[in-house]
Amino acid sequence: MAESTVRIDGNTLRLPGGVAVRFIRTLRLPEKGTHPLPPGLGEFPVRRVADYADTVPEAWRARGGVMLPVYLREAMWLSFGGTTEPAALQVGVGKVCAVSGKPWSDRLARKPQNYVVLPRQPWLDGINSGKGTVRQFVAVPLGLGATVEGQVTGEEVWGGVQLQSFALREPLLERWREEERRRAEQARAMPQFAGYGAAMPMAAPPAPGAVPAPAAAPARGARRAAAAMGLGVGGSMRQEVYEDDRPLSDWADAPAGRVFVHLVTPPEWRRITGEAPPPSPVDRAAYTRAGLPWFDYYDQDAEDLAPTDTLEAVKPVGDWLGDDHEPWQAPTPGQVKPLKDAPGKPVQDGDW
Repeated sequence: MAESTVRIDGNTLRLPGGVAVRFIRTLRLPEKGTHPLPPGLGEFPVRRVADYADTVPEAWRARGGVMLPVYLREAMWLSFGGTTEPAALQVGVGKVCAVSGKPWSDRLARKPQNYVVLPRQPWLDGINSGKGTVRQFVAVPLGLGATVEGQVTGEEVWGGVQLQSFALREPLLERWREEERRRAEQARAMPQFAGYGAAMPMAAPPAPGAVPAPAAAPARGARRAAAAMGLGVGGSMRQEVYEDDRPLSDWADAPAGRVFVHLVTPPEWRRITGEAPPPSPVDRAAYTRAGLPWFDYYDQDAEDLAPTDTLEAVKPVGDWLGDDHEPWQAPTPGQVKPLKDAPGKPVQDGDW
């Protein structure tokens, strides 16, 4: 029987079927214009809700899953590097699909497509809101109407991020594994050369940055309601969400695993876990002035999914929270780097 457990490996979530997901801190983009891919500034620390049952809100215990700390208006992206087998991954923001804009579902759909294909899709920086572009994931509190959930559904109930993976059907997966074994044998029989061009395993491109935060002993105390956070959208960037080139019937009918990711304010993170939250991310002007890289990724062999009307209509968080007065300093052309193709304790699921 296939493994159906979600686990944490360091700060990586490992879903059944070889799916790997990391949450990456990044620079927040201006809400006007379209920009290159911002850099990674390290991983968000991820902890199991079940390990802090005495201090998390009751609703979080019921939903299970994991949590991570995020600042107001901090941006993030999801890295899928390290995924080892073909999988379809649904990504929800407040139980709204980040790809299709449709309500969360336990089934895959094609019109519109409500999942990304791994490891074909190396990362996802935001909602699919324009042809060849996405709008950046940005953390905001529930209750203002600024989240994707609030704008699409008219309510803010869930917040957080939801992930659900589907594997290939067994005969197709076995065929894929056999092809991979033959490819590996052929690679071993070929002369080996070091350096650029050496054989690499099938995986999405690695993300820049990402250093795990050190763990500290948890502090216990009285349980109370936490400041709930969800994801709204920020600036637009050039990124494709790839269309699946397999028939929908190739994928399993039921999900192999799922996990609810709670977003925690830094003060609540400290209260719940006893750990210091990561420092506030560096401002983008200082990063650009230092000459550090931004990124551009394009795959001419893949088809980009067209955006849905629902997600195109989502407005940026600045419309609710006011203008961002931090000055924007665009990267120079030389700073934009082109990119090429691309165990632990089980996490408890709950009622959501």
